[in-house]
Amino acid sequence: MEYGKDYGKPEMMAVAIIREIREGDVVFHGLASSTPMVAMKAAKALGKEFTYVTLSDGVDHDWAAPPTVASTLTTNTYTGSVATFGLDEIFDLYCSGKGDIAFLSCLQMDKEGRIAMSYLGGDYEHPKLRGPGGAGSATLTPVTPRTIIWKTVHDKKTFIEKVDFATTKPALDKPFTVITPLCIFRKPKGEKYLKLDSIFPYTTLEEVKENTGWVIDETDVPVMDPPSEQELAAIRRVDVNNILGFEFK
Repeated sequence: MEYGKDYGKPEMMAVAIIREIREGDVVFHGLASSTPMVAMKAAKALGKEFTYVTLSDGVDHDWAAPPTVASTLTTNTYTGSVATFGLDEIFDLYCSGKGDIAFLSCLQMDKEGRIAMSYLGGDYEHPKLRGPGGAGSATLTPVTPRTIIWKTVHDKKTFIEKVDFATTKPALDKPFTVITPLCIFRKPKGEKYLKLDSIFPYTTLEEVKENTGWVIDETDVPVMDPPSEQELAAIRRVDVNNILGFEFK
């Protein structure tokens, strides 16, 4: 299977997300989350049994209905739902220990996994870019058993040595995972820094190092298996409108 012929970065990221989901999990993603949305629909198409919860939307909606727009606050994740959850109820669910995975994103991240979501550049009162702030990230990261950050860009402006203002940071007693278009970082329980866990089939360790703003010490990193035909077929089944490609344009 050649990169660029049968799959690319969008499909590889979606497959990496799918492989993080375990049978019986309660899994959440928030707004503006077209990549995990498609991945989670595809995971359902593959027959994985898990509970799919989205922000102010439905619980276990009709995953077979292909999304028509990149928004995740539409019928894309509501039609056919067995229940509706608001943000306050999602917070209650996860703070009470009943959630398993939260797929979140960031503006910037540093080698400790600290997330900048409040602002970039300038200072808090006079930022160059004002972000959405804490919201789900600040509430869910400390309490979620497996926080997984997805980011569709991997460069030195995004993954930096130290963020200026940390909106939230990983819990020391819980695993923490970061999925990018090039690789997967993980911070095991009890450790301070992210470690390069695996790279994707179309990249190299050198490319990952060149595009990361902190020093990567790992020298022997496994390559993740490319998407299987079954995984690609599941993505195609649920994403006939290529919503998955939206964040990679």
